[in-house]
Amino acid sequence: MATNEGDRRSRAWFGRLDKNGFIHRSWMKNQGFPDHLFDGRPVIGIANTYSELTPCNAHFKELVEWVKRGVYEAGGFPLEFPVFSNGESNLRPTSMLYRNLAAMTVEEAIRGNPIDGVVLCTGCDKTTPALLMGAASCDLPSIVLSGGPMLSGNYKGKPIGSGTDVFKFAEAVKAGEMSLQDFMEAESCMSRSAGHCMTMGTASTMNALAEALGTSLPGSAAIPAADARRRQIAHLTGMRAVAIVREDLRLSKILTREAFQNAIRACGALGGSTNAVIHLLAIAGRVGVPLSLEDWDAWGRGVPTLVDLMPSGRFLAEDFYYAGGLPAVLRRLGEHELLVKDALTINGKTIWENVKDAPCWNEEVIRPWDRPLVVEGGLVVLRGNLAPNGAVLKPSAASPHLLRHRGRAVVFEDIDHYHARIADPALEVDETSVLVLKNCGPKGYPGMAEVGNMGLPPKLLRRGVKDMVRISDARMSGTAYGTVVLHVAPEAAAGGPLALVRDGDQVELDVPARRLELKVDEEELARRRAAWSPPPPAMASGYWKLYHDHVLQADRGCDFDFLSGCRGAAPPRDSH
Repeated sequence: MATNEGDRRSRAWFGRLDKNGFIHRSWMKNQGFPDHLFDGRPVIGIANTYSELTPCNAHFKELVEWVKRGVYEAGGFPLEFPVFSNGESNLRPTSMLYRNLAAMTVEEAIRGNPIDGVVLCTGCDKTTPALLMGAASCDLPSIVLSGGPMLSGNYKGKPIGSGTDVFKFAEAVKAGEMSLQDFMEAESCMSRSAGHCMTMGTASTMNALAEALGTSLPGSAAIPAADARRRQIAHLTGMRAVAIVREDLRLSKILTREAFQNAIRACGALGGSTNAVIHLLAIAGRVGVPLSLEDWDAWGRGVPTLVDLMPSGRFLAEDFYYAGGLPAVLRRLGEHELLVKDALTINGKTIWENVKDAPCWNEEVIRPWDRPLVVEGGLVVLRGNLAPNGAVLKPSAASPHLLRHRGRAVVFEDIDHYHARIADPALEVDETSVLVLKNCGPKGYPGMAEVGNMGLPPKLLRRGVKDMVRISDARMSGTAYGTVVLHVAPEAAAGGPLALVRDGDQVELDVPARRLELKVDEEELARRRAAWSPPPPAMASGYWKLYHDHVLQADRGCDFDFLSGCRGAAPPRDSH
């Protein structure tokens, strides 16, 4: 049902014929805005994550101008505002530490300003969940515009992918298979344009899942940043932002449990990032939708990985878009009854109405159902005495022969211990060993850095070993690969069983049985627990202290315990 113009939030600022209305309008007019823009038309906030320190989103400085064109064309009033831009490539110790901070800046900027609807400018890994989390807490009409992936990398005539080939090249240098000169030459060949990673890393995954959730326009997620159609979709997004205000199409009407079911299945078909688990749990928590690791496991079963993209496959995001993009994937899910077809999307249509006729132009990139990249895709949720509250693994990026494995633990107490020890020629390790990394979870790092895909010992790399079982309470880049168990919960720094693992312990991984076990008797574990003490927080004050004290564990999305639920966006108390 459409709202009346007089009911809009912005009228509490701009619609008054008193001192306060004078103040709000007059100060805005110093930018050159004329009288008629304050006549009751929808005010569309544009939450801009542009920053030169966030290379994935650096082109939003220009792209938002097309959003504004669309808003003006549809009869709205666009007002751009900055929010914290947590870029993956530069921000230390990890951008995940600041996802919740970014979400808070989005939420409070929306709530405190004269905004009727919002365009969320996303791109780099954590900007997408952060903006959706913040907007979901306010529940205004909101629409996602991603910045799109970079052009494909090209090195010596062959495609190379963001992150994925960096990890491969770095290991090849350690193994003596690639010269340092060649490694440095590849650097400029990888990142050839504006945009986020062009592999199916976390950025591509989360922007695709924003579309699968129904929060962005159909077909928009995979358009390359450098393609003129990215500007067209920005213009159309601006137009649609005005319409959803008039229709009162709020995020709570889009972000239903059924929408999350569609997104989880889409993630499996895409071969999406393990980071999506944490981010979808957090977004669901902000809008008040029940979602758990069990849902991830149940809904992900039986979903084949259809998209042949790095790191799981061969191709890159340009290929994916030109093959048909996410709509082609969703159509295949719908044709096999793995899509909730009546889920509402941001264009006012159901998801099935949007994709039922979507073409696929290249069945090497988006494979047919009977010829998948991985028969059982999705993200596996593991449990056992080593991960009572769960851990995750991405089968499409793992080595099949390691999905059932038992081996001797080689333990690193934290990431510094790992770096100090991994290259030691005397390290007692072979290809059957299990690398175990502690104290890299939400509290332990802090921020749960992407260090879970530990590089293998150089002495094994030189022998031709390409993969080993690795277990940690950390995350890994969505562009990474390998038989890597992540997000072990509870984490070591919170007293989880991972804290008790010692060198030489036997660890058993059984992916088909969804099991992760530490083969140490309970009496010995009790003795170890009695001797254990938690590590001190990395910082005794400031935001890091707030994070350490209030962050939830990975199985609950790593949001802050005081931010769950939707708080709405009523006009704040007048201060004048």
